[in-house]
Amino acid sequence: MKVIELAFCCYAVTDMPRARKFYEGVLGLKPTSVVNSEHGQWTEYEFGPYALAIGSSPAFKPSPDGCSAALEVEDFDDAIEHLKKQNVKFRMEPMPTPVCRMAMIFDPDGNTICIHKRNAGR
Repeated sequence: MKVIELAFCCYAVTDMPRARKFYEGVLGLKPTSVVNSEHGQWTEYEFGPYALAIGSSPAFKPSPDGCSAALEVEDFDDAIEHLKKQNVKFRMEPMPTPVCRMAMIFDPDGNTICIHKRNAGR
């Protein structure tokens, strides 16, 4: 087996309209695919060569301890200020590392999302 790229990451959500309000209204993502079927609901957001999805189905269970997508932002300080103005709950306050600055936030279902900015030259 040879993996050639990451197709998408998906967060489980329990209330698709509420989740879409957060992902689109707060995070500013634009939906590129929306599916409603007998198996559940699925919304996908593509940016660059990547995709982040949210899915609502009895088979999906939200968790703050599952996989966490790191969203690379253009301006870290502006992003953090925006999230705080939107009253987004932080799991981990902004912190520097040798390679980046990052913070962890919760979506409305308690999933953890990383807000990330690589340091210059990384």
